Amino acid sequence: MAHTAPDETLALLTRIGQKPGVQSTLILSRETGAIVRTSGLVANDASANPNATLPPAAENGAEGSITEKKSGLQSAEELARLVWGFVNAAGTMINGLDENDEMKLLRLRTKKNELVIVPDSKYLLVVVHDTPPA
Repeated sequence: MAHTAPDETLALLTRIGQKPGVQSTLILSRETGAIVRTSGLVANDASANPNATLPPAAENGAEGSITEKKSGLQSAEELARLVWGFVNAAGTMINGLDENDEMKLLRLRTKKNELVIVPDSKYLLVVVHDTPPA
């Protein structure tokens, strides 16, 4: 993520977002947890994040989106806050186990969703998937 041009990053996110089962993607600041870019979940205040990519339903002024109803999440901000806290807690745990180790990937699966979190030195990539039936 850190070594690609903005156009390449946007193209990659578009490809990821089009994969079957992908509900949403977010890029968060690693330092603050602020949303840099999102797709699939509606940001509460789009003016606070001019780079946010809203789903077609939100762009047309519709209330909410299918993704929000399926995942149970209320907003991109809620997901960003929860993920950032989870990543920080996991980082603390890893540091406690071995100070020379580092986090490369977090995968969290629930009954409804699977979150794949890829940490980078500056950003966190979050992909929310439908959980396939077992």
